Amino acid sequence: MATTTVNQNASLASIIERRRESILAEWLREMSGATRRSDLMKESELQGQCGQFLDLLARASGTGTNVQAAAYEPLREMLLDISRVRVQKGFTPRETAMFVFSIKRPLFTAIREAHGKDPVAMAEQMWSTTELLDSLGLYTTEAYLKSREEVIRRQQEDMLELSTPVVKLWEGILALPLIGTLDSARTQVVMESLLEAIVQTNSRVAIIDITGVPTVDTVVAQHLLKTVTAARLMGADCIISGVRPQIAQTIVHLGINLLDVTTKATLSDAFGLAMHRSGFSFIRSDKKEKRDN
Repeated sequence: MATTTVNQNASLASIIERRRESILAEWLREMSGATRRSDLMKESELQGQCGQFLDLLARASGTGTNVQAAAYEPLREMLLDISRVRVQKGFTPRETAMFVFSIKRPLFTAIREAHGKDPVAMAEQMWSTTELLDSLGLYTTEAYLKSREEVIRRQQEDMLELSTPVVKLWEGILALPLIGTLDSARTQVVMESLLEAIVQTNSRVAIIDITGVPTVDTVVAQHLLKTVTAARLMGADCIISGVRPQIAQTIVHLGINLLDVTTKATLSDAFGLAMHRSGFSFIRSDKKEKRDN
């Protein structure tokens, strides 16, 4: 049985080698507009991918139909690269998978012509080819989904970093305005950004502004306390600003202990306190002019 399978696949390899140009031409014609996506990919690039796929398929199929075998590694690498690139270009999962599935009809036509006088061999060859292409198509789809998940993960990380900017308000005074929900993942980014800024600027006061945080519950309060504690360990005092009346009532109702943390209603109040703690003071220009006169 094993020998028959190898012979069938060797026959597939020889069919591809003998009829490569006709298979390639029919394959390109077979692809629908949605699969080709000429708006996302040049025709020359698509033709190059199709030709490379046929060559690698002919080389690997002579050894069997197990796509996880070592002989299929170059073909798997190619499909992985195609999936990754098509994610970046904006192809859909279906359009990416159809790159493999659309070659079925051209291959079946070539197999039928090669085994026209032997229906049993033709049926067996078509079945083994179907299984092989289905496995390669599923592998391509899985590679596409993994690549897209990786892109989404990187975008989420970039968005987290962009949504937690640390601003230097004055010499030795930093501000960290928070917008949106504060979860565990974002807390880690907030801590890292704030601690790195404290070290780089040698700041002694950090203002965490929660004006843009819609609600403060027990979990959010715990995340804030962790950030304050981490900043204190780095030698910086923390002030939480943007505590609105609704948030104050929620904190009291939940019994959250923020007695050890300095809070202010507005960022300007927190900045004034930070300036005072840092030893800075402001003098109104009109008062200074009167004093000089």
